[in-house]
Amino acid sequence: MRDRRPSHKTRERLKSVAEAAGKRVTLPRALSKLGYCSRTQAERLIAESRVAVDGRTVSDASAWVDLSTARISVDGLVIAAETKIYLMLNKPRGLVTTRHDPEGRPTVFDCLKDFDIPHLSPVGRLDKASEGLLLFTNDTEFAQILLDPITHVTKTYHVQIDRLMDDEEIAVMTSGIRHDGELLTAIAARRLRQGDRNSWIEVELDEGRNRQIRRMLEALGAECLRLVRVAIGGLQLGELPKGAVRALTEAELQALRRRAGMERARR
Repeated sequence: MRDRRPSHKTRERLKSVAEAAGKRVTLPRALSKLGYCSRTQAERLIAESRVAVDGRTVSDASAWVDLSTARISVDGLVIAAETKIYLMLNKPRGLVTTRHDPEGRPTVFDCLKDFDIPHLSPVGRLDKASEGLLLFTNDTEFAQILLDPITHVTKTYHVQIDRLMDDEEIAVMTSGIRHDGELLTAIAARRLRQGDRNSWIEVELDEGRNRQIRRMLEALGAECLRLVRVAIGGLQLGELPKGAVRALTEAELQALRRRAGMERARR
């Protein structure tokens, strides 16, 4: 398997991203990063002259502030940084990854009813038919870097298909499959187990193309029966029950940060 640790160049870019995300930002983004409200809501508050920076009212939503020094208040109340939260969910099949669904379908936030945390957002997505490990956080910098393709944080899936898969097809998944003009490649694939009519394979990706595994299987003439994400980086879904939520441990969080190069970027 190829070495997927971030290069020096990548770490330098991550450092600049972290510095930009953590210090100088627009005022609406600052309010969002502090966990007070969404950027859209912040723009409305600013337009209504309800936001002040260092005691001076700001009515321009494009104004920049330094989060490390600025004293931001709304309606005279100083806004403090929100405690950072990191959760993992074993997403059941049939839930959509959004907070509110216009069609009224159940969402992943139905599993988080006991967590009254403003601006908690999923890190990436799993489609309605997919299951497994889904992260949530209110730490926008963490989410941004974890999802950035340059960090090559791997995601591992266990996939049930409607037939047996031979060695040649497994090899094709790692050499690349063209679908709708796009080259789709897994960094690793192997058989897990098989029966008489279907089989399970493990697929590892380091990019987030839309419906990537399903499209690769479709190009091979196979149907995806189940798709379960079992790991992100070194973080394992483990025995977490379906629909259950738990906080990441400090060790798990630091391991993810190291995998994404975030610890090096902070030095």
